[in-house]
Amino acid sequence: MPRSEATNAAQVDAGHIVELERALARVAYLLTRVRRHDKAMVQCGLTMDRASVPLLRLLADADEPMRLGELATRLDVEAPHVSRQIQRLEKAGYVERVADPDDRRAQRVGPTESGRRAVEAVREVMRGWMAEALADWSPEDLKAVAVLNHRMVDAFLDHAEVIGDLGATARDRPSA
Repeated sequence: MPRSEATNAAQVDAGHIVELERALARVAYLLTRVRRHDKAMVQCGLTMDRASVPLLRLLADADEPMRLGELATRLDVEAPHVSRQIQRLEKAGYVERVADPDDRRAQRVGPTESGRRAVEAVREVMRGWMAEALADWSPEDLKAVAVLNHRMVDAFLDHAEVIGDLGATARDRPSA
């Protein structure tokens, strides 16, 4: 859709956009609350701070170890923040540093087997909570919400690429 049509569509559906933004803010809040994180860690039997989880998930989903700068860019955070989190994850045995094959002076970071298991444990807990909360939803509704959410994220990623946002990119998209 050309930019002017997209702008016009957003203006026409401004009320829907407001409600969508509110719903997304509520979801983000619910998924990132400290109590939820703490309960998930207890249920998983893990000790990991909240900021480490998305970082470890990103590493576990990557095809290969990543440089710290790329991690910071993809997570849209400052490099020192990533460096501190990587040190914590490394100390806990969840990640390891490896030589960068493209630059002898640089290092990349990848998950250990323990880190991969930790990510899967967190995902399993979160999926369980979602399944409980959505137990009375029909399979069709669940599929529709999943499809529409992927479509929305893809649109956000496309827009981010248009405006030059170097954070999440199309390669972060799940395979169909």
